Amino acid sequence: MNMTDSKLTGVAGELYEAARNLPIVSPHGHCEASWFSQNSAFPNPAALLVQPDHYVFRMLYSLGIALSDLGIGEGSEEKDPREVFRLFASNWHLFLGTPSRTWLEYSLREVFSIDEQLSAPTADAIYDHLATCLAQEYFRPRALFDRFNIELLATTDGALAPLDDHKSVSDSEWAGRIVPTFRPDSVINPTHQHFCNDVKALGELTNTDVGSYSSYLEALRKRRAFFISCGATATDHDVPDLHTEFLNSTDCEALFGGALAGTLSAQDALRFHGHMLIEMAQMSVEDGLVMQIHAGATRSTNRQVFEKFGSDKGADIPKPTNWVAGLDALLNRVGNASEFTLIAFTLDESAYARELAPMAGHWPALKLGPPWWFHDSENGIARYFDRVVETAGYWNLAGFNDDTRAFTSIPARHDLWRRCVAIHLAEQISRGRMGIEDARRVNTWLARDAAIAAYKLEV
Repeated sequence: MNMTDSKLTGVAGELYEAARNLPIVSPHGHCEASWFSQNSAFPNPAALLVQPDHYVFRMLYSLGIALSDLGIGEGSEEKDPREVFRLFASNWHLFLGTPSRTWLEYSLREVFSIDEQLSAPTADAIYDHLATCLAQEYFRPRALFDRFNIELLATTDGALAPLDDHKSVSDSEWAGRIVPTFRPDSVINPTHQHFCNDVKALGELTNTDVGSYSSYLEALRKRRAFFISCGATATDHDVPDLHTEFLNSTDCEALFGGALAGTLSAQDALRFHGHMLIEMAQMSVEDGLVMQIHAGATRSTNRQVFEKFGSDKGADIPKPTNWVAGLDALLNRVGNASEFTLIAFTLDESAYARELAPMAGHWPALKLGPPWWFHDSENGIARYFDRVVETAGYWNLAGFNDDTRAFTSIPARHDLWRRCVAIHLAEQISRGRMGIEDARRVNTWLARDAAIAAYKLEV
């Protein structure tokens, strides 16, 4: 039995029951808009549950199972999905104690009505049951979206994305709301492997000569406006090394030229990216897009895996991050602006009580994102509340987002969050820190309303 099987009682049970069926707002994640524009059946159980989820395959890889055997990487389409699922099921015990097991058990039970335990002997029967379900209209993406009671789902899209699938969904008769998120890493960070080519493509896409720094900024503004026209309310930034620095126009022009020529030193590339984060923040003051920064991760630490399989293959590892110094120039530029919202996510838990909660408890622009990746778990959520609430309060929190590539895990993740919120608030009541009416208000806020407010959503 895991947490999502257990029945909460007392005050925690009352609070959970009040929140459990609230609509889901998913303002940050990595699902594909094409799932909902095409509304095709998910191809098979392995493609649904195993191959898109780095939480799952990183654990299997860590214990000696090759990614290629899981159908990941070049030639993966030739891998028998039943064999992939058998391999996954026969190693189900490896997930004991992990949030992945909690999410997957919830999905199997609540979405597919499977109570039987995954194992080598049950793999084929469960695979067949899942395959039968996936062939039905009831299990297609739009139907699942409606069944999951999702009000809004945001995707994460590169700056050059055409967003045709978002436009197709918007133009359809289906009422589901799928919105894009502007992620410009490849056109503002000179260390990105596609920076030069993507900046050139940015110019072509916006009919702008990006040979000068000022025209480059104008192209970025045009692209942001296009995303807004397609429903975007936020930007997202992967920041490997958190540094912001406001540069004068002469330095900007020189560093931009060096970035296009590929001649910047590592330090100058860091300075340019740090300045561009401030430019993005200033553009957010102008156009209203909420800015998200994901920091505290060393990306693709397994070079062999990266070279063979690419990024997002489970080798991103937490690292210490200095948020006070890193955001100093940005916050002192726009952190007092009422029009600006910056949501900070970190994998460095030590920064919560030391830096981020005190910062969010002061800067009007700054909100704290929920526990991210390794800390999106029962214990991680409890640690988060313990470290941030006393300094940041509840109204400086951005609520919850699932940050998932595995669509059927969305209700599982939100359910776990709502259970953890209920337990936390019941403990606050028991310690005399709030009464039941205040707890009810915070309960609804953290389950749904905080995300709507933080991401400036109209739902």
